[in-house]
Amino acid sequence: MQPSFMKPSSMKLSFSPLTIERRKREEYSSLFALCGERASDYSFTNIWGWSEERRYEWAFHDGLCWLRLTGGPAPVWWAPVGNWNRPDWAELLNGLFPSGAVFERVPQTLAGIWREQLRERLRLEEQRSEWEYLYSCEKMIALSGNRLHKKKNLLNQFRKFYDYTYAPICGKRIEAIRAMQEEWFRWRGCEESPGLAAENTAIARVLNHWEELPGILGGSLSVRDAGGGDRTVAYTVAEDLGDGTVVIHFEKGLDSCKGVYQAINQIFLEQSRERAFTFVNREQDMGIEGIRQAKESYGPVGFLKKYKAFWLGGTI
Repeated sequence: MQPSFMKPSSMKLSFSPLTIERRKREEYSSLFALCGERASDYSFTNIWGWSEERRYEWAFHDGLCWLRLTGGPAPVWWAPVGNWNRPDWAELLNGLFPSGAVFERVPQTLAGIWREQLRERLRLEEQRSEWEYLYSCEKMIALSGNRLHKKKNLLNQFRKFYDYTYAPICGKRIEAIRAMQEEWFRWRGCEESPGLAAENTAIARVLNHWEELPGILGGSLSVRDAGGGDRTVAYTVAEDLGDGTVVIHFEKGLDSCKGVYQAINQIFLEQSRERAFTFVNREQDMGIEGIRQAKESYGPVGFLKKYKAFWLGGTI
């Protein structure tokens, strides 16, 4: 029998809206660094960017940060953020969620810890659409082999036919990136797409607070036009997750430039080599077949898997 899931006790979790205030973001980031797997979903840059759409709230309790999304008809719980290696999960969850709860996007490592400790009190379902794609940085830079031959050709065409300049994102580049994003947004007719409109807002929130976001980095490509001016044609917004992985949060290019996506993808990683990243996380495909095919075409070396976790409560 399925449990009747109820809201957890409000006596122990005191929620407040997500804020970029320094002390709180540093507290959150320190807990994120303790997670056994650092999923892109849970980085501060990601939750800050999407907070206008998802209305994140957080509560700091017993060495963990609990996240819930309040932008829909009912709150949605995500996995707790912090050190997952603790022996008291049954006691903790039973105290906070005595009647059960459902947690979305639970990373595989935490799902395994919960499965071992909670046993019959837990049910897990794969969330394939939320799995994050992991690639070898060196392979994404080299683009060698038959599988990536077409992508290498497109990159070479971009390098051959355009007089381009790459620059890291910093204060003086942000206005040009904003202008390019608005051009991309209008050209795509994104006003009619709630998802792309929400993403546009998320990008603006990240750009507006660039200097305040921990681990943020990125780059842009500009090409020389016929009049001798420079036009921004692509950018990538990324984040150092601190575990040898760089995650790509946003990546946009103007389709009028052939090979522009292959170029920004490869050149950004090539220019970031001094950071010695081992893996690049290109986030999830959201269950959209075209996005899945595109991500699979680059040959992922693995996935950061996520699950929906049904905590069935203390009395079963």
